[in-house]
Amino acid sequence: MLRLLEQARMVAQSDVSVLINGQSGTGKEIFAQAIHNASPRSNKPFVAINCGALPEQLLESELFGHARGAFTGAVSNREGLFQAAEGGTLFLDEIGDMPAPLQVKLLRVLQERKVRPLGSNRDIDIDVRIISATHRDLPKAMARGEFREDLYYRLNVVSLKIPALAERTEDIPLLANHLLRQSAQRHKPFVRAFSTDAMKRLMTASWPGNVRQLVNVIEQCVALTSSPVISDALVEQALEGENTALPTFAEARNQFELNYLRKLLQITKGNVTHAARMAGRNRTEFYKLLSRHELDANDFKE
Repeated sequence: MLRLLEQARMVAQSDVSVLINGQSGTGKEIFAQAIHNASPRSNKPFVAINCGALPEQLLESELFGHARGAFTGAVSNREGLFQAAEGGTLFLDEIGDMPAPLQVKLLRVLQERKVRPLGSNRDIDIDVRIISATHRDLPKAMARGEFREDLYYRLNVVSLKIPALAERTEDIPLLANHLLRQSAQRHKPFVRAFSTDAMKRLMTASWPGNVRQLVNVIEQCVALTSSPVISDALVEQALEGENTALPTFAEARNQFELNYLRKLLQITKGNVTHAARMAGRNRTEFYKLLSRHELDANDFKE
């Protein structure tokens, strides 16, 4: 891990594109933020987006922006994230999940250092550093025709692989104590440390959820303790809770639908006709979805 941190420190001083590979929850965005903070661009924006969390049309609008009149409901110009990150760093998380048509457009932007908003005939110069991340094996995705080879080499000037938390147990005490201080400062300043047995349990856990799971376990321990020292029993309880914390399929789908509908209404500024078209649904079906999730399109109008 020390070698990886040294590589990150060195690459921060250059302006090359960086591709971070690691399992979900290993802290890829935190790592990208650290590279940005140590770079000459640190006083400019750090902007992040998950390329796998949005459907193609929404992702395109988010990245490149749109011009007034580009589609129904586009009543004003809207800058995309490339413009929002001007002078700074744009972090493209889960780049391996980006739809193929957008891969072509992204490649053009990286080659020409210009972005063209949807519905516009004018290119805008950009000065943005790209850091991307994925949990996928991109060479295998290229072999299957799912990811463009030319884009891969544009993004992968420097490659950094973050190991799973279970593969770097020597980092757990440092990470756990750092996260404990942060959580205690927010919630219970009297909490100071883990007991010896509690730390041993943290170091021997399997951590399928990586750093994200560690954060959740520590937050739960701080919330439940009345002592300055986190006990082994509390850590054990939190870990057992994590093992059963996965939502059901229905719960996960319901949360996705809610987030998706909100994003559609934000992009279209509450225009139901355009939002329904982007979602591939008719107005009647779309209104039923809004009703199911207790959303009012008027709340998103400007």
